[in-house]
Amino acid sequence: MLVSYKWLQDYIDLAGVSADELAEKITKSGIEVEGVEKLNEGMSGVVVGHVLECEKHPNAEKLNKTLVDLGDGEPVQIICGAPNVGQGQKVAVATVGAVLPGNFKIKKAKLRGEESNGMICSLAELGIEAKLAPKEFAEGIYNFPQDTEIGQDALAVLNRDDEILELGLTPNRADAMSMIGVAYEVGAILGKEITLPTPQPETSAEQASDYINVTVEAKEDNPLYVAKVIKNVKVGPSPVWMQTRLMAAGIRPHNNIVDITNFILLEYGQPLHAFDYDKLGSKEILVRRAKAGEVIETLDDTKRTLTADHLVITNGTEPMALAGVMGGANSEVGSDTTTVLLESAYFTGGVIRKASKDHGLRSEASSRYEKGVDPERVRPAAERAAELMIQLAGGEVLGGIVEADALDIKPVVVSTTLEKINKVLGTELEMEQVEDIFARLKFETAVDNNTIAVTVPTRRGDITIEEDLIEEVGRLFGYDNLRTTLPIGSSTPGHLSEYQKKRRVVRRFMEGAGLYQAVTYSLTSEEKALQYALDQREPVKLAMPMSEDRSILRLSIVPQLLEVLKYNIARQNDSVAVYETGAVFLKNSNDELPEEREHLAAAITGLWESHPWQGEKKPVDFFVLKGIVEGLTAKLGLESQLGFQKAELEGMHPGRTAEITLNGTVIGFIGQVHPTMQKTMDLKETYVFELSLKALLQAETAPLQYTAIPRFPSITRDIALVVEKATFAGDLKKVITEAGGTLLKEVQVFDLYEGEKMEPGKKSIAYSLKYFDPEKTLTDEDIAKAHNKVLKALEDQTGAVLRG
Repeated sequence: MLVSYKWLQDYIDLAGVSADELAEKITKSGIEVEGVEKLNEGMSGVVVGHVLECEKHPNAEKLNKTLVDLGDGEPVQIICGAPNVGQGQKVAVATVGAVLPGNFKIKKAKLRGEESNGMICSLAELGIEAKLAPKEFAEGIYNFPQDTEIGQDALAVLNRDDEILELGLTPNRADAMSMIGVAYEVGAILGKEITLPTPQPETSAEQASDYINVTVEAKEDNPLYVAKVIKNVKVGPSPVWMQTRLMAAGIRPHNNIVDITNFILLEYGQPLHAFDYDKLGSKEILVRRAKAGEVIETLDDTKRTLTADHLVITNGTEPMALAGVMGGANSEVGSDTTTVLLESAYFTGGVIRKASKDHGLRSEASSRYEKGVDPERVRPAAERAAELMIQLAGGEVLGGIVEADALDIKPVVVSTTLEKINKVLGTELEMEQVEDIFARLKFETAVDNNTIAVTVPTRRGDITIEEDLIEEVGRLFGYDNLRTTLPIGSSTPGHLSEYQKKRRVVRRFMEGAGLYQAVTYSLTSEEKALQYALDQREPVKLAMPMSEDRSILRLSIVPQLLEVLKYNIARQNDSVAVYETGAVFLKNSNDELPEEREHLAAAITGLWESHPWQGEKKPVDFFVLKGIVEGLTAKLGLESQLGFQKAELEGMHPGRTAEITLNGTVIGFIGQVHPTMQKTMDLKETYVFELSLKALLQAETAPLQYTAIPRFPSITRDIALVVEKATFAGDLKKVITEAGGTLLKEVQVFDLYEGEKMEPGKKSIAYSLKYFDPEKTLTDEDIAKAHNKVLKALEDQTGAVLRG
């Protein structure tokens, strides 16, 4: 909410309280003031001038040579490029020496050989955004009314000497979305009385009921609808003071009738709408739910298809407005309008919010209806608008109002005790102090012993329970006046759980291995929902997604990491290695929330090592990523439980993919992304893995034990085994390890041969076996005994023979 400091003074005396001081007091009372903008900050030397003469520049087609009276002596010549400058206009002139926004200083100049002593300004050049300027002046200079005095400060005439307080309102404080609401708040803070408008428009003998009849079908959505008729209006520009107040609040002026409705919206917080009565096509207003498929063209010249969830204002048959959101183009007030039907209504927030969301229309009116307007202001706001239409548009207000009233809202009565107030706030307030606070808020009170019953006005819909009353007392007493106390009782120092500690170890290892942490969306598209999912369940769809690409909770992290790679490669980052720890979401039964499981995933592409000086390059491959997984499990003490087994998974390379197992249970997968997928995403050779982090971190590990450095030498034996091509190296290693006994300490694969000298269907795999005994030096007999056991086990269990 943008609050004009000068406008606020229409309702309350702010003498002795600057805008900055007021902002601090409002913030301390519970409504944050996000900033105070001085509209004329850095500007000076701008006056109202009168264009006496205007002719084309002799040496430039797009420039005009003007003679301008500044009211303080001889007229001055000014060269102006605005297309709408003309003789007889009253304009804003930045004189020589003036300063405009951006520290732009005006000096004497020669433009195409002609002297220019100043600059005729547009509103944009005076710091007013073009989107807020009246349309007729958005592309050129601003023209003041002819009765504007020459020579006076143009910034003051344009209300640029004002200061704007920007209130950061929370949703519960809808009462402060109006100037009157802010006046009530400031009056309570300063302990001052406020003066409110008391509209009493003069009415004619003709009755509005002769012109219009109001019927409301959807009484739950619209319990109160008020209509007034104003005849003989003259549509034209609204006065400068009203235009500038609207622009300062972020609303563009249109014409006097529309501007009055917007002015009342800002003043009362009550949205109004003005229909051109002659365009209604009937003498009836019918408020109802829209029919499915019904179409309305709104004021933004957009045709919108409605549903039964939307509320419309009709002329009995045809929609004239989308209630509480935007009017229809078929009843818009224009320059030819002579009779206005003025609408002031109380719409419930839910139906307005639904229409606003469905059609992407977020208006000043809808934002107020969504949060709740004061039902007690519906009629006064209409009377105030009618009064202004008499003053500013020469209108004639017909007698009476036409309304449909099914509203039954009574002020809420909430009680609390002095003891409870002091206990919660830690204060020692007297009942008289509490009564004074509620009196400043304009709340009626009744005291019975130490209990105070407060009748809450309808404008404060946020106060419904005892705690709300205590909050009001606390904030107006002053949070900074509350005593500072230390908490009483024992405290427990925070610590990480074992799971959290291990998760930190995982992250540090992954970063130490050279991968960068990524944080990606937990939402994905329907197309990618099931890609690379470890658990292929039905995906969880959002009820109200922000887009189709973010409509489903992810089942895998890999698709998002591939998007990270794609993004980086498109920006010439050819070698990328990223990981992420995050949740995936698995659907349960219809009445249960989805299950969250934490996963660890990584993706690498490009070069793993690059040493240009030595001319060495190592591209990423399956074994690089496999080594990272093995290193991680070794760090966690799980290397003996880890296993890999060949697998074929959708979206993965059929010959370079494996399942990751822990104690024989599959917990993830690792491998190369399928070449088709790589090509689709413009990726080079890319490798990924994903595994259940929960399974990894909750696995039992043996206690860490110290092993002394061996004092005795080890002995290495190399063997080359000829086996069937379908035999896995991991299976052979398992047999060797089990048969080697306590003397066999390490087993490593160091060669694979499938050349022409090998029998068809066979391959050779070479292993290096390291034996040692920490208690003695091994003899050849010791080694031979253990080694022969290994060879026999290999032959018996796998059919492997030593390669000759």
